Amino acid sequence: MREEASLAKKVRISKNRKALKKVLIYAFLTLGGVTMILPFLWMISTSLKSFNSVFIFNISAVQWIPHPIYWKNYIDVWKVVPFARFYLNSIFVCVCVTFGQVATSALAAYAFARLRFPGRDKLFFAYLATMMIPGSVTMVPVFTMMSMFGWIDSYKALIIPAIFSAYGTFLLRQFFMTLPRDLEDAAKIDGCSLWGIFWKVILPLSHTALATLTIFVSLGNWVSFMWPLLVTNSIEKKTLPIGLAYFQELYQYAQPDWGLLMAGSLVTMVPIIIVFLFNQRFFIEGIKLTGMKG
Repeated sequence: MREEASLAKKVRISKNRKALKKVLIYAFLTLGGVTMILPFLWMISTSLKSFNSVFIFNISAVQWIPHPIYWKNYIDVWKVVPFARFYLNSIFVCVCVTFGQVATSALAAYAFARLRFPGRDKLFFAYLATMMIPGSVTMVPVFTMMSMFGWIDSYKALIIPAIFSAYGTFLLRQFFMTLPRDLEDAAKIDGCSLWGIFWKVILPLSHTALATLTIFVSLGNWVSFMWPLLVTNSIEKKTLPIGLAYFQELYQYAQPDWGLLMAGSLVTMVPIIIVFLFNQRFFIEGIKLTGMKG
């Protein structure tokens, strides 16, 4: 009886420890989530305040709930600067870069995964090694090349250098190598060409990988700042991240209108939030795909 009571006590202690551990983990994650979401909530609050009420403090804390709510910021943001033009530029460049990068990555990945030619693996590893070079190192040579071509302050400078990606090629190659070769052999027996196999067999089976790469490329390009800043001079070619920085130039010798700037930032974030909410599973799938071995 004593042994059974002792065993039962040990089981209770173990369960209590597991429950306490779970509570501590949840508390830590909740604290981390609140810490991360506070700046976003402050952005929303500031975007609904007038210029004079942004830095109003109560006795105990900052005024989180605007009073009164100032919706005019979301209207003025389209009038103070050519925000609609920035938005259209970002959409156009993002769509072109995403389509081009997914297309070139898929073609290169198919060649490295399915075709046999001398030096294939060595060429792939050399191409993969370019991922180790920081973008800041290649930025000046690429800018010089764009200047020699006369592409500065044009959509070509914004789009063409970004449509080639070693990461996208690696991601799709890893996925293509997991596809069974029996389907490819059956297509060859039916008289399908290499292009036909790529178009009718490989791509239809790779929707998940293609969607994952599409999301990564589109989100990365949407928030790109440094390269568009270097290659664009005129207002007509600037994208949204540069447009937001342009708000501060308007108030170079005065305090910026933070309510207007936060409203513009939230409008900029809308596409990113929508893409993330509707495609979370592809982000998780992307982590799995990058861990595949081929």
